[in-house]
Amino acid sequence: MAVKWIGGHSSSILCLNVNTEGLVASGAERGELTLWDGGGTLAGQLQLPKGDDVTSVVFSPRCPTRLYASHGESISLLDVRSLKEPIEHFHVNEEEINCLSVNETENFLAAADDSGAIKIMDLENKKVSRSLRHSNICSSVVFRPQRPQSLVSCGLDMQVMLWNLQKARPLWTTNLQECETEEDSPQSAGQFFNPPLAHSLSVASCGNIFGCGAQDGKVRIFRVTGVKFERELEFQGHSLGVSQVLFMPEAYWLLTGGNDGKVLLWDVSGDVGKQQKSPAKSLQRRKAQAPASTRKDGKLNNVASHERARVLPKLTIEHGEKVNWISCAEIKGSKRVLVADQSSSVSVYPLPEP
Repeated sequence: MAVKWIGGHSSSILCLNVNTEGLVASGAERGELTLWDGGGTLAGQLQLPKGDDVTSVVFSPRCPTRLYASHGESISLLDVRSLKEPIEHFHVNEEEINCLSVNETENFLAAADDSGAIKIMDLENKKVSRSLRHSNICSSVVFRPQRPQSLVSCGLDMQVMLWNLQKARPLWTTNLQECETEEDSPQSAGQFFNPPLAHSLSVASCGNIFGCGAQDGKVRIFRVTGVKFERELEFQGHSLGVSQVLFMPEAYWLLTGGNDGKVLLWDVSGDVGKQQKSPAKSLQRRKAQAPASTRKDGKLNNVASHERARVLPKLTIEHGEKVNWISCAEIKGSKRVLVADQSSSVSVYPLPEP
């Protein structure tokens, strides 16, 4: 059963984030921003100007008291020790922001919006240094751990992109619809009506493995190799769209939340966690071992579907409400998953130890 954190919001909670000291921030509709301590006690509340929905909150990786929050087309920087007027206010996006990410060195902030734009803010000079673009709504953007100049993004154009801040064009792009295997083609049941619009990304702590959740209910795991990435694994996670994916700090434990009201915990370490010196070689070995009928244009075909059938969740939480956001926190010495949904409360569930 979930523990409910109540009293912090009057409307639907849209986003969550946890800092290194266990402080939790939640953003909701109508400009509501709330801080909670690890036990679910209110630690601060603020009504952001104009009452725009708070769509993303992210703590500074370097200073746990600094919190970035997007509301409407704006970004506010707040000091959680005194949750009052924003310390700084940025307005660089032209449409509603969906996702924020700050790199590890905290010199760049990425803000992805409904126009498909990703504005890269130089936080030292307080100005936009790059403007990257998807052809449709950009739903998620994440800087890669250990690589402060590198980030990945995805959107409702079904594109997943790898970027380097030195370049305005993506280093590598994958269209989720085009990389479907033959048996997953649009002719198969439901696929034509449920295209893989990409909703959420999360990068593992190693910086080379990342997961993507999409509208077709599938979770795809990719490995970055140099200036490109390859699909390592794909599995059916949910009966409806996967709204959230989150790699936990432990290598290759992945949480997913869906529109079907489920939160699932996966251990993909058996498939991607073998840190070979050359991941590309392991892929070549898999290709070499695959029968000729499974190869097409140098890509694995049916092998991916066999992998998908083999991956099963380690834990299924029947949350019951469409999941807006998931986060992970250590509370009283044990791991918890925090879930935001259409309600005004945060749900907290225990997680098994890896």
